[in-house]
Amino acid sequence: MTTNPAARSGPPVVDAGRLWAGGVATAVIGALIAVVGIVLVRGVFDIPILAPEGEGTWGDASTGWYAAGAALAALVSTGLVHVLLLTTPQPLRFFAWVVGLATVIGVVAPFTSNAGVDAQVATAGLNLVLGIAIGTLVSSVARSASRPGPRRRPGPPADGTWPAGP
Repeated sequence: MTTNPAARSGPPVVDAGRLWAGGVATAVIGALIAVVGIVLVRGVFDIPILAPEGEGTWGDASTGWYAAGAALAALVSTGLVHVLLLTTPQPLRFFAWVVGLATVIGVVAPFTSNAGVDAQVATAGLNLVLGIAIGTLVSSVARSASRPGPRRRPGPPADGTWPAGP
């Protein structure tokens, strides 16, 4: 079966208000995940959580900065998916790749520091949970905030003439 390219749908329709409301909700959840993770790892297991500031390449993270970083990552992800929805074919596939690769960077980066293995593993684990949460939540919000554009109907050729029938 072949499809007529002219009958395909146009650009998707994006409900920006719904998308960004979901992005803000994701930012709040990301910040809370960071706080809960830090309290759990530092408070219960007495392991320091790392962040990209402080002594050397990695140092102890303040809970507020880590939470703010997670919230910012969610908002940046929302902006990225918004642009992708408006400009690319299969935007959620590209978004998944970007978020997946960014999460890999967040998971691997703690192992470049001189911190103890326990701190490296704890930080990598928290970064993995944050990446998965932000990626899945923003993808879900993007899916619910967009729909295919109106279908294009084939019209007369550019010169305005119709071809002769059989």
